[in-house]
Amino acid sequence: QVQLVESGGGSVQAGGSLRLSCAASGYTYTMGWFRQAPGKEREGVAAIGTGGRLTYYADSVKGRFTISRDNAKNTVYLQMNSLKPEDTATYYCAATNRARMTGIQALGVMPTSFFSYWGQGTQVAVSS
Repeated sequence: QVQLVESGGGSVQAGGSLRLSCAASGYTYTMGWFRQAPGKEREGVAAIGTGGRLTYYADSVKGRFTISRDNAKNTVYLQMNSLKPEDTATYYCAATNRARMTGIQALGVMPTSFFSYWGQGTQVAVSS
């Protein structure tokens, strides 16, 4: 069982930046970030393959968010720039137990069913 621990959430004004980190307790394949705002469904924001070369971004964050990983540290990052009030949500780190980037890129979405391990979430609040 892989444990995931997120950090880096907080409050920021619109246009600002935050960097989320997620440390895994063991080896992971595809890793991703989801977010869920109150009253809304959980949304896949970004994903990255095992080697770090393959990535996926939701249209809502393309050009503003960057996902990266450091496999030596078993850590994935989400750099969030040009934040908007609509980015306000709880952000969850997630990981799969096998490679999933081909499926994610083919579908154009990040099915929650692809991800076996989940963090507890970290809050991001963006004020206007």
